[in-house]
Amino acid sequence: MPNTYTQIHIQTVFAVENRMSLINKGWREDLYRYMTAIVQNRGHKVLAIGGVSDHVHLLLGLRPNEALSQLMMFLKRDSTNWINKSRFVRGKFSWQTGFGAFSYSKEQIPRVCNYIMSQEEHHRKRTFQEEYEEMLKEFNIIYDSRYLFHAVS
Repeated sequence: MPNTYTQIHIQTVFAVENRMSLINKGWREDLYRYMTAIVQNRGHKVLAIGGVSDHVHLLLGLRPNEALSQLMMFLKRDSTNWINKSRFVRGKFSWQTGFGAFSYSKEQIPRVCNYIMSQEEHHRKRTFQEEYEEMLKEFNIIYDSRYLFHAVS
């Protein structure tokens, strides 16, 4: 078969280093546009992007020509450089090492998009850590909560 046909929908979740609330509403939409451009320039499709001051959710249509870990490395590196160059934060901005990634079927996409786009409202009721642990449990991902948000020494 000469062509490759795929339908890969992945939600990634990643946090600001030490879960600091550094993503300001004043430039958040610009950050989302910048991140969308990074993803699209690498040949993937952004279906939804949203978050709050300490983390971002990104739902994407992933093409099979690039590993997710490589895409995330470029996305975090380039957005970090853009934030620092723009001097949106005092000191140095960085993303926490690692990320969560969760796959969805086509039928689940509208629900996940709605969830991502309503992060502000959602986080009035729950913390990021509560949300993230719930996602890990929902997907039966084994984790050690002692190391969930901290690097292992």
